Amino acid sequence: MSTSSSSAAKGLSSQVNVRRIMGLETEYGITNILDSTRRLGPDEISRELFEPITREYRSSNIYTNNASRLYLDVGAHPEIATAECDNLHQLIAYDRAGDLTLHGMAMDAEQRLAERGIGGKVFLLKNNTDSQGNSYGCHENYLIGRDVPLRALSAQLLPFLVTRQLICGAGKLSIPAPGAPYEDFGPGYVMSQRADHVWEGVSSATTRSRPIINTRDEPHADSSRYRRLHIIVGDSNMSEVTTALKVASTLLVLELIEAGWDLPDYEMANEIRSIREIARDFTGTVPLKLRNGGEATPLEIQRSFCEAAKLWLDQRPDPEQDKAGFRGTPNEHLAPMVDLWARTLDCFDTGDFRPVSTEIDWVIKKTLIDRMASRGGLELTDPRLAQIDLTYHDIHPQRGLFHVLARRGLAKSLVSEGDIAHAQEHAPATTRAALRGRFLKAARAKDVNVTVDWMRLKINGEHGTETVLGDPFSEVDERVDAMIELMDQL
Repeated sequence: MSTSSSSAAKGLSSQVNVRRIMGLETEYGITNILDSTRRLGPDEISRELFEPITREYRSSNIYTNNASRLYLDVGAHPEIATAECDNLHQLIAYDRAGDLTLHGMAMDAEQRLAERGIGGKVFLLKNNTDSQGNSYGCHENYLIGRDVPLRALSAQLLPFLVTRQLICGAGKLSIPAPGAPYEDFGPGYVMSQRADHVWEGVSSATTRSRPIINTRDEPHADSSRYRRLHIIVGDSNMSEVTTALKVASTLLVLELIEAGWDLPDYEMANEIRSIREIARDFTGTVPLKLRNGGEATPLEIQRSFCEAAKLWLDQRPDPEQDKAGFRGTPNEHLAPMVDLWARTLDCFDTGDFRPVSTEIDWVIKKTLIDRMASRGGLELTDPRLAQIDLTYHDIHPQRGLFHVLARRGLAKSLVSEGDIAHAQEHAPATTRAALRGRFLKAARAKDVNVTVDWMRLKINGEHGTETVLGDPFSEVDERVDAMIELMDQL
């Protein structure tokens, strides 16, 4: 890994990693509608969505040709976990490729339903809450060194994550049902969909007591060298630009912490109360009580991190680049994100968010909802606005409102359609995922029975052999080459 030796000695880690393995896990909402009425329930339509996969692989949990994991999660939620990526634009392309993969599955399911006389449209929603008040996630994964003390890292990272919704929330019309834990806030627009659905700062749980940072020790790599930082507080973003800002800002803050940057002490007295209050304050000035007895505002906290990131970029070493691509996120891709970070925070000072109204998800959606409410004289509790809120997250390229806005120039993109199409069929070339992709391609071409997970590749049967890949940064391994040669001989 590339490192910065000048300041690393003061930090939590022995080195500052400008090349970092990362990934996104996205759960999707699903429904089947015919003539404005639900046709099949979530369990039934989810099974239908995965029917060709379970028929071919006898499982609803597989790795796709691009080395990502596709599976049916608890609660009948289709989920895609991107293959291991090591640079920002690469990750955005694979996240979007996941949308296209599931969209294709939905179109195939619609055709099968029509042929059987059931009919209806299959809607896949890249959001975080359903009409019953349930929440499902978009989890971020960042590889860190085993030498990093997770508790100390979390103490410095939590203030950033609690306030990060200012720059990368997906936005939502919140209409609390009676008895909901956040009903005291009343109906209104909130910046973050997940803010009302986390219950702890740091925990090993994921659903029972949903935390901001999950500490379950599953590195999916050599456990003597690595940890996986698992962040589950983030929203699912429709905007590629917002997703990039979410990840880029977090990458930079991790690097600042590893480098031992002199960051203010913003450890909060109550992260959960704070995250809910921040979601409803569009001035960024709600006072947050700190554990040291002081107070700070969300805007102040985010500005501290943003200003530090600007200074860090001036000395941050650029990662290497070769014919396979960047080995890490280059400064030229991070600089525009830091600029957007600062511009978004400046909008809170003026109350005018038009300068970022095509780049930040919660602003894009709020602009649309405000316009429709004003045009129709609608109250925020009007079900027509709730429908707009929901349809914004429809991943259908022609039907979803976000995609309609993008075609009209009202929402910016970041990566090309060609990069997304390539990512849908090919594994990342710069990480361990390339080995998994080659192995799967060979096995499926030869119809060889294999078992695959993040670290293991196994040929089953009489000639069975297994390889464990503990280094997620390496896309070359002679053992995998030998296994592919063996498949050619079977």
